[in-house]
Amino acid sequence: MKSKLIYVLLLIYLLSACTPSAATTPEAINTEAATPSEANMSLQLTSDAFGNGQSIPAKYSCIGKNISPALTWTEPPAGTQSFALIVDDPDAPGRTWVHWVLFNIPANTHNLQESFSADSSIAVGNNSSGNASYQGPCPPSGTHRYFFKLYALDSATSLSPGVTKDQLLKVMDGHILAQAELMGTFSK
Repeated sequence: MKSKLIYVLLLIYLLSACTPSAATTPEAINTEAATPSEANMSLQLTSDAFGNGQSIPAKYSCIGKNISPALTWTEPPAGTQSFALIVDDPDAPGRTWVHWVLFNIPANTHNLQESFSADSSIAVGNNSSGNASYQGPCPPSGTHRYFFKLYALDSATSLSPGVTKDQLLKVMDGHILAQAELMGTFSK
């Protein structure tokens, strides 16, 4: 009798685990204050220089001209007031290496030209070398992945140029309407 009771309780437990709870239904998920990991991925980011998951040409690296590749993105969601772009390498030894930080990119901008140089309307944050500029791929060894992450924001930030990626992400929290990602690889 005791084993039947345990069997029934186990069966009820297993069946309840297979049933979606109210907290996981699409209606219950709050997407209004999206963080980078929760934001709508309908925005698309591309480059003529390389495709997603493909090798970044040496021209854009430390062994080439060390210039930024051209980037283009699709129409952002309604309410977009600005964009931010972060380029980083999570495969760097010890920590994620930040290669480029741009923010307060005007909402009517849908591309950045090759060898982009920010004008007065676009703020540049510091990369991991402490410079407010693009720093091309330059892995010490092996093949690294470089993530170009574009965020559509519901406001411009009040940050000054020279901020770090972490400072920018903190201010962006709750203001991300959509994000797009383009990943390229590079090895010397």
